[in-house]
Amino acid sequence: MKAVISVIGKDRVGIIAKVSGILSESNVNILDISQTIMQDIFTMVLISDISSSSIDFTELKKKLTQAGDELGVSISVQHEDLFNSMHRI
Repeated sequence: MKAVISVIGKDRVGIIAKVSGILSESNVNILDISQTIMQDIFTMVLISDISSSSIDFTELKKKLTQAGDELGVSISVQHEDLFNSMHRI
């Protein structure tokens, strides 16, 4: 099972470290990652394997949302199948 995690907000130190730390602690593997900074706006999208996660999907979303609040960024977490359905042409 995979999840798509997106992060957007004003760039600052520690965004990638915080997100990847939560994923590591939860036994979630990052499969692919893309990040860029556009005029001081940080954007990151990553695909993760949540099949071996030590916590359920709802708890993972909660932890990442709380981290986003602490960092002043927006973090969205969706199951890959839902993400694909929402973005199908």
